[in-house]
Amino acid sequence: MDAIVLDNLTRSFGSLVAVDNISVTVHEGELFGLLGPNGAGKTTLINILTTLDKPSEGTALIAGHDIHADPENIRRIIGIVFQDPSLDVELTGRENLNFHAMMYDMPTDERKQRIDEVLALVDLSDRADQLVHEFSGGMRRRLEIARGLMHHPRILFLDEPTLGLDAQTRRKIWQYIRELNRELGITVILTTHYLEEADYLCDRIAIIDHGKIVALDTPLNLKNKIREDIVNIEVDEKKVEQVKKLLMEFEGVKKITTTDCCISVSISDAEKHLPEFIELILSKGHVVHSASAIKPSLEEAFISYTGTAIREQKGSYKDQSRAYIRRKMG
Repeated sequence: MDAIVLDNLTRSFGSLVAVDNISVTVHEGELFGLLGPNGAGKTTLINILTTLDKPSEGTALIAGHDIHADPENIRRIIGIVFQDPSLDVELTGRENLNFHAMMYDMPTDERKQRIDEVLALVDLSDRADQLVHEFSGGMRRRLEIARGLMHHPRILFLDEPTLGLDAQTRRKIWQYIRELNRELGITVILTTHYLEEADYLCDRIAIIDHGKIVALDTPLNLKNKIREDIVNIEVDEKKVEQVKKLLMEFEGVKKITTTDCCISVSISDAEKHLPEFIELILSKGHVVHSASAIKPSLEEAFISYTGTAIREQKGSYKDQSRAYIRRKMG
């Protein structure tokens, strides 16, 4: 069974079409990424899939349950880590998890066992009885992930799970996400502003712009559709044309450009061919001053499909918490 099936899903707010006729399938056990500029429709789409909003047209099946006819069962089989902080900071980690489990009517014995399990999953067992307001931003995010796993969800939605965290903490969170997906087989839907995060984690990525999916593929294929890999080789300026002729005869070369003493070769799998190029050049008595292989980036792909660089949201976890509280207080 596929984890999620969207069929012509649309959500309009007056004349604004936030989600525009999207049809896509997410496979069970897949780590699926949603990328897009601010206002592209990612959050609206997540809200619909988690039953927090309803589509204007179309439908979706979540693990076989229709979002129109069966939202209650959908809520029981999904977990959510919201973009906005949502922990009670005056409770301990254990108390936050216990409260969440009670909302899902988990029996007392099962609650205790499951709390211990999810705390161990995110390496917070030794902090279980510490007040959350004493947690670092990374610890809070890990606790939110643990909370999302309490009721054994089949699908986990992560909306900007590392927003505002430092680079080292982000990478630790990535490891937890990957382990959850690979070892537990949980389907993960990830929205992120960090292109490196999506590239590292996701099996497939949908790039959304103006409410539409403008590209859908693996990270590698999205990058390779933009351009070939590039091999840059620096030789003596007087030898550039001779070396260029040598390399043009090499099988798989798509294009060669030169500037001063640098030769740029477009070819698939550049890292594999780089040593072969160097060996060929040296065998003809030429000197190689430097050489490097450059692969296309996900950022290049993103800009190609959306016409703009992704706009990362700024601010620390504490800043995000304060903004969330201000919004709630009106």
